[in-house]
Amino acid sequence: MNKIKFPKKIGQRELENFFKKKGLNEIVRLSKLPDQKINEMLHSNPHKPELEDLYRLYQFVILNKRTTILEFGSGWSSLIFSLALNELKNKYNNKIKKLRRNNPFELFILENEKKFLDITKNRIKKFYNKKKLLNKIHYNYSEIIMTTYNGKFATEYRSLPLCNPDFIYLDGPGQFNIKGRVNGITTGHKDMMPMVCDLLKFEYFYTPGTIIITDGRGANAKFLKDNFKRNWIYKNDAKYDQHIFYLNDPSLGKYNNLQLKFYKGNI
Repeated sequence: MNKIKFPKKIGQRELENFFKKKGLNEIVRLSKLPDQKINEMLHSNPHKPELEDLYRLYQFVILNKRTTILEFGSGWSSLIFSLALNELKNKYNNKIKKLRRNNPFELFILENEKKFLDITKNRIKKFYNKKKLLNKIHYNYSEIIMTTYNGKFATEYRSLPLCNPDFIYLDGPGQFNIKGRVNGITTGHKDMMPMVCDLLKFEYFYTPGTIIITDGRGANAKFLKDNFKRNWIYKNDAKYDQHIFYLNDPSLGKYNNLQLKFYKGNI
C-alpha cells in the first residue's frame, strides 16, 4: 500500500521520550497500569493509553498530512489527533488556503457515551490549559440504533457531524449501548460485535485520498470492505490489529488534484 506513508517502528524508550517531549508524561505513567482482563467487555472506566497505538495514529496524520479528522468514539486518541492537527496547522496553514477544505485542521469527535465524551473534553482542555490550541475540536453526542444495510443487520448513529473528513478513525461505538432491535437482533450481546454502517452511507462524498483506519473491529472492517462500491485499497495490518482503507479513485477535478498534491508535499 504505497499510497499511504506508514510510521516506522521505534523502541519503548523512544516511545516514552516522544510523549514526554510533547508534555504527555501522564500518558506514559498510565500506560504502565495493569492490562484489562480479556472478557471485561462492559467498561465503566476509560481504557488505559497504549503508547505504540497512539504514536502510530499521530504519525499517520502527520506523515500523510491529513486536514480533517472524524473519530468514531473518543479517548486518548482524541488528544493525540488534536495535537497532530495543531502541529499541521501551525506548519501548513497558509498552504491549506489553496484547497477547498472548509474545515481545515479540525477534529470531529462522535461519541454515544456522554460520560466518555466529557472525560475526553476535560482531558483535552486540561492539556491545552497552558498551551495554544490552534485547531477547532467539535464534540458530538449521538445515540446508536439498530438498523439494516443491504439487508444485513448493522448499527447507525442518529446524527452525524457535518463534515467531509480525509481521515476517519473507527474506534466506536461500543456494541452494548444500542437502542432498539431489528427482528429481535441487537449487537448488545457478548457474542455479537460492532457493525457500523454510517461510513458506507457517506461513501460517495469522500474525496480520493481519504484514509480510514479501524482499531480492531475485524468483522466491521470485513462488512465495510464487502459493501464499499468505490476503488478502495485495503490492508489488514494484523500485527497492530488495524484495518486500513485508502480511496484510490481518480481525482474528482481541480481542487481534488490540489488536495492530492498537498498530501505529497508538491504545493
